[in-house]
Amino acid sequence: MNNKNLLRDKIMNKVSKISGKKTKKGKVVDFASQIFTVIFVFAVLIFIYTSVSSSKNIKTIPISEFAISVNKGEIKSVTVEGDSVSAEKIDKTQVVSKKETGVSVLETLKNYGVSTTTLSIVTVNVKGESGSSFWFSMIPIFLPILFLIFMIWWLARGIKGANVQALSFGQSRAKIIYPDDTKNKILFKDIAGAKEAKEELSEIVEFLKNPKKFLDIGAQIPKGVLLMGAPGTGKTILARAVAGEAAVPFFHLSGSEFEEMFVGVGASRVRDLFEQAKKQAPAIIFIDEIDAVGRARTSSMGGQGEGREQTLNQILVEMDGFEPTQNLIVMAATNRPDVLDSALLRPGRFDRRVTLDMPDRNDREEILTVHIKDKPLGEDVNLKIISERTPGFSGADLYSLMNEGAILAAREGRKKVAQFDLIRAIEKVMLGPERKSHILSPKEKKITAYHEAGHALVASCLPDADPVHKISIIARGNAGGYTLKLPFDERRLMSKQSFLDDIAMSLGGYVAEKEIFGDITTGPSNDLQVATSMARAMVTKYGMSTLGPVALDRDGEQARFYYGKSYSEAFGEKIDDEVKRIMDEAWGRARKIILDKRDALNSIAEELIKVENIEREEFEKLLILNGITPKKRDSEIV
Repeated sequence: MNNKNLLRDKIMNKVSKISGKKTKKGKVVDFASQIFTVIFVFAVLIFIYTSVSSSKNIKTIPISEFAISVNKGEIKSVTVEGDSVSAEKIDKTQVVSKKETGVSVLETLKNYGVSTTTLSIVTVNVKGESGSSFWFSMIPIFLPILFLIFMIWWLARGIKGANVQALSFGQSRAKIIYPDDTKNKILFKDIAGAKEAKEELSEIVEFLKNPKKFLDIGAQIPKGVLLMGAPGTGKTILARAVAGEAAVPFFHLSGSEFEEMFVGVGASRVRDLFEQAKKQAPAIIFIDEIDAVGRARTSSMGGQGEGREQTLNQILVEMDGFEPTQNLIVMAATNRPDVLDSALLRPGRFDRRVTLDMPDRNDREEILTVHIKDKPLGEDVNLKIISERTPGFSGADLYSLMNEGAILAAREGRKKVAQFDLIRAIEKVMLGPERKSHILSPKEKKITAYHEAGHALVASCLPDADPVHKISIIARGNAGGYTLKLPFDERRLMSKQSFLDDIAMSLGGYVAEKEIFGDITTGPSNDLQVATSMARAMVTKYGMSTLGPVALDRDGEQARFYYGKSYSEAFGEKIDDEVKRIMDEAWGRARKIILDKRDALNSIAEELIKVENIEREEFEKLLILNGITPKKRDSEIV
């Protein structure tokens, strides 16, 4: 038995090498075993055929010898089938012979001297001519041919997934969600926040449901809707909700799915996509990350850029070309609207633009409510507090927050998600997981404690800096420690004084290290980058410097790449001097606070070394003990 298995394995390995397919072991074995089965069946059929043929033991004799046997009375019965004459002898043996074509068997036997009396004794049966014996005799010829054809088909089928896809290059790869697909159907009520965006998109829904209402008054609904916003703000899910509300087919794909290594494939896929959508109109076509194919065209593209330009041209023609598209709306999403081609944004194409902002505090609370539907919460969970501690979080960040909170609870063997889990999840989403294995030496721990205490103290003493909610010297992500400061209220505008206070706060750790230890570590490197970026933005982008109200930074990364700086080298020196002045002033303000409030700095640092984490309540108590009034929101001031 082992020898048979070994022989079979060798055959399968040989077949897998001939097929030339580099697949996983399981797939190769399965493919080879099937071929082995086919060969085995083929061999069995040949064996059966030869066995049946040999088992009949029929002797073929000349017609003359056949006539002699009849004359001798050895033949019991004769069967005629076409030109074939078979006979059964008295001894039960069978013989076969061939007669002359067109002449009956009786006439043939008479010609060979068989008398009429002898023939009357023999039973003669005449059958119609049949082709079964012919086809049966042709089996050994046709069976190998059929087997060869089958093998060719099998091998072609095996490599179809790798190479035959070239035949479908030009076909659209859009996924379709139909109105009756309740599993993937999304409505506006399933999306929290984004009130203004949903109001804008409700007109699209109304048009798809009742286009006559708009056409009767001469109104034309926008052909294209561009959803713009930061990553995670809900652009894709809003587009799906429009299709769900309107109950129309939803064709969705990414902009990168148009691109291939061959020029012209993208344009062909665009044509195929619009042809499919027109057949099922009214419908919605949604192109996610359209900036992958819709970037502004330049004369220096070439190569792959030529294919992308053809794809973009085809999109432009399909949206507003010679053939008007009725009841077909194109929606697209991007977080880079500044790089899109101007022809794509002109009226008649993407003439409606919907901007999705980061959710405010109330919207964040609504989004959190949506994401807790399938999560059991503890009695102490307060989503209002969570929403207050997550400014700048997108909808995707809030989903991740709730998921991380549930994971933390499950990891610790609890059945409900507690408020403590959600608080930890905020820090994990913002900064990364705790690095518990990153153990600091006593000296490094002290330096980190004074560094974070410097940030917190400077922030607490500057009027326009955000209040501190937590200080920690436990490493998270790339940070050795962190100071979490959050605004009391949502802010859409930043003042010049807020920038200056934030820069001074960022330098608090740098100043604390230098004043306490007389040396500087690599810890403040990220703080310096953040502070310098804010100072440069104040000078070149917001006009918040002595250089006056001048915007020196071109809009958009692409414009800076192609056109370079928008100022001379001489003016660049003035910008550098102004940035240096802002940084020096912020350093001086932070240093004054550190020196004047040295006792408070020592108290905060010593407490951090003991407990490693200080929450807002404990931090404010330390400030009060050192004569510093903590910041309060207006509702907390009595």
